Amino acid sequence: MSLDKLCVLFAAFALAFVSASSVWAELPLTGEVKTIDGKAVDLASYKGKVVLIVNVASRCGATPQYAGLQKLYDTYKDKGLVVLGFPANDFGAQEPGTDSQIADFCTSKYSVNFPMFSKITVKGPGKAGLYKVLTETADPKGEVAWNFEKFLVGKDGLVAGRFKTGVQPDDAALVAAVEAALAK
Repeated sequence: MSLDKLCVLFAAFALAFVSASSVWAELPLTGEVKTIDGKAVDLASYKGKVVLIVNVASRCGATPQYAGLQKLYDTYKDKGLVVLGFPANDFGAQEPGTDSQIADFCTSKYSVNFPMFSKITVKGPGKAGLYKVLTETADPKGEVAWNFEKFLVGKDGLVAGRFKTGVQPDDAALVAAVEAALAK
């Protein structure tokens, strides 16, 4: 094999390795996100867990999914699943409240105790670093279409699945994907 062919093969291997890099190595660009009560959390602290990342909203037709997300979290948290809720006001101004108001709503109405984070932007030019990486590495790629879109990230930090708003937290396909990711 010629040196030129070896160089081409090496370059292809390097490109494949870089494009399959772990989300944990890239998220977010600053390494930290703020919890809904203002504490800094490094997303790398979730490495080794299966993570379901969801953009949430309090005044959406899909808001009752909070109950299903909580149930999913309760069912699988001892096996390594964590659900992360990221409030966003990007769709129809359906999350207008402050972080404190959102936290009160989630706990009083849906008894949410999975980690919730400070309100962010999940689409457009102001998109948070976390969502830049999620929407560019998930299959299919592209902007978040609505509230309660779900990204499943495996223990290895790679996006293992993307589920649109209409996919309920107890949907068989989502549950199967969570169980498969936990089994790895």
